[in-house]
Amino acid sequence: MHAAKPTRLLAEASARTSGSTAGTVNLGSVAGSTLEQLELVASGKVREMYRVDGRLLMVASDRVSTYDVVHPTPVPDKGKVLAGLSAFWFERTADICPNHLISYSDVPDDARGRGLLVEELGMLPVECVVRGYLTGSGWKDYLETGAVCGIELPAGLDESAELPEPIFTPATKADVGDHDQNVSFDRAAEIVGDRRLLDELRRLSLELYRFAADHARQRGIILADTKLEFGRDAHGRIVLGDEVFTPDSSRFWPADEYAPGRGQRSFDKQFVRDWVTNAGWDRTPPAPPLPEDVCGGTRRRYIEAYERITGEPFAAWIERTA
Repeated sequence: MHAAKPTRLLAEASARTSGSTAGTVNLGSVAGSTLEQLELVASGKVREMYRVDGRLLMVASDRVSTYDVVHPTPVPDKGKVLAGLSAFWFERTADICPNHLISYSDVPDDARGRGLLVEELGMLPVECVVRGYLTGSGWKDYLETGAVCGIELPAGLDESAELPEPIFTPATKADVGDHDQNVSFDRAAEIVGDRRLLDELRRLSLELYRFAADHARQRGIILADTKLEFGRDAHGRIVLGDEVFTPDSSRFWPADEYAPGRGQRSFDKQFVRDWVTNAGWDRTPPAPPLPEDVCGGTRRRYIEAYERITGEPFAAWIERTA
């Protein structure tokens, strides 16, 4: 997957807030504060995490990274798209799995539209990847072995081909700056330390993917694959955390342009990756500044994903959180 990795921020923030007590948050005081008044507990490539009376405030920025390096040029409104889409999906998948979202409106003024107040979780140590189409690292794995994460697939599949059924392909959580590694189900079970728990994570991941893929397809979008993160709350329940079904954690393709046998246009930062590749950047820091047309094109792709999926203008999210 190509997703950002706020989970390590959640894990670090959880460690620093482990002594806090659930249920003590004063939402009014959160909304009346500023980010400078809150305790910053973790900062990553695209997100900051703040401590708020036993809860965490997850704030998405407009920063964009490629190959694990942040570019100095932000993409306007990117953070608001990530927060808005996560809120949309959290509200609609709560019947499948509880999630960590508390509020997107009771946040500091300088985090409106891009800040989510969330429950603190004990994050589980694997990423739950679901693939419905053969692309990315799954395609590379298939070319080499005929399988993806140890799951045998039919011979002769093309790049971007739809799989006979979605597959669950867990991944390790690499340290910041490293790449996550695809692993087999057996290896993931060893990492989690509980095979029955991983069975349940697989069931939930596949059900969530199918729900989101069906919704997206009705909106003219293919959800090719996605990365989900789970944790346990104070009562031991499995809870969906992190961001969910955003252009940073998922591959969205326009359905009317889909054709197997090649790569697909994506509603994500692939536009930026293509530019830096053509520009000859060698992927070592510092990352180059982005031209105005690349920033604008990326912004349009993110906002188009929001509007297609939610069925409302992006301006409605801005107004609702203003």
